[in-house]
Amino acid sequence: MTYIVNDSCIACKYTDCVEVCPVDCFYEGENMLVIHPDECIDCGVCEPECPADAIRPDTEPDMEKWVEFNRKYSEMWPVIVTKKDPLPDADERDGEEGKLEKYFSEAPGEGG
Repeated sequence: MTYIVNDSCIACKYTDCVEVCPVDCFYEGENMLVIHPDECIDCGVCEPECPADAIRPDTEPDMEKWVEFNRKYSEMWPVIVTKKDPLPDADERDGEEGKLEKYFSEAPGEGG
């Protein structure tokens, strides 16, 4: 089992999760985070930290696409270990549907 970040993170990018991760397996894109599925130790401490409920176990239905999504971008983006401010419109975008199609950017974040 591993944990993944889904599209609920897009355009919010809360980073509360990165501070509690004991293995630094979060990677930062321009407007979301992902978890490297091969580095995640399945401890689950990140899941309750996410205000957007974007971190889910891969054992839930239809998660395989998110495992591969997280794997792809964690290999392209820099690691993030320090909490940062969420994106400016995070509160308005939290819970919005269709964020993958509307807002997702493949561009890397700054990491750090």
